[in-house]
Amino acid sequence: MPTTHRSPSHLPAWLLLGMVLVSASLTGCGEDDGIGKRYPASGTVTYRGQPVPKATVTFTPVDAGSGRPATGTTDQNGYYNTSTASPGDGALPGKYKVTISAVEIDLSKTKNAPGGMYRADIIVKAPKKTMIPAKYGSAKDTTLSAEVKEQRNTLDFPLED
Repeated sequence: MPTTHRSPSHLPAWLLLGMVLVSASLTGCGEDDGIGKRYPASGTVTYRGQPVPKATVTFTPVDAGSGRPATGTTDQNGYYNTSTASPGDGALPGKYKVTISAVEIDLSKTKNAPGGMYRADIIVKAPKKTMIPAKYGSAKDTTLSAEVKEQRNTLDFPLED
């Protein structure tokens, strides 16, 4: 039995529209959210040569009017990935001041609320231990900086005392 081939003009309009929309989303059309193109910016945070888990890494634009901050949180290996508007979307190109904070909260001597949840006031009052020198977490005292270029960026931060 011979097969017949239909030209695209014989396809239903809804199918053609669907194909165009899928094609546009795969090529990047319609991704403009008004913020600007972000580029991957990731790396590792170490202190005294050891990975720093659960640290917050914040990129603040050097020129306050030139962009938006980007943040990331390190995993157990000290690896972070920046986000500006949505998870893992990267950072805008430019120069940044970088702050890093890593605090361990000791909840062992506190009582949690029913259901295993801790109330905010309990967490605020719980003993805390800074895992890296406090200067890295202060926007005024940090010596860390980074430049995000229009490419994939690997930005490692080996911290020392």
